[in-house]
Amino acid sequence: MQDTTLLHTISLASLEGGKITLSRVERPYGENSEAVVSIGVALKGDEPDWKVHIPYQNIDELIEALKVAKSTQQ
Repeated sequence: MQDTTLLHTISLASLEGGKITLSRVERPYGENSEAVVSIGVALKGDEPDWKVHIPYQNIDELIEALKVAKSTQQ
């Protein structure tokens, strides 16, 4: 059984009423699976239209990749 804990909510800059949510999901793929961070994007309301699961072991690398992406912003 999955247990989900909301960690943070960010207003989506490009769309009024949209938001990005970060949650911790325990056992996302069954009883023996490790927890992940779920990043969801909702265009309207509370339910995400898209989600991605990031293993905790990949968070530091993801942060570095996001910094690179930000540096290419024009």
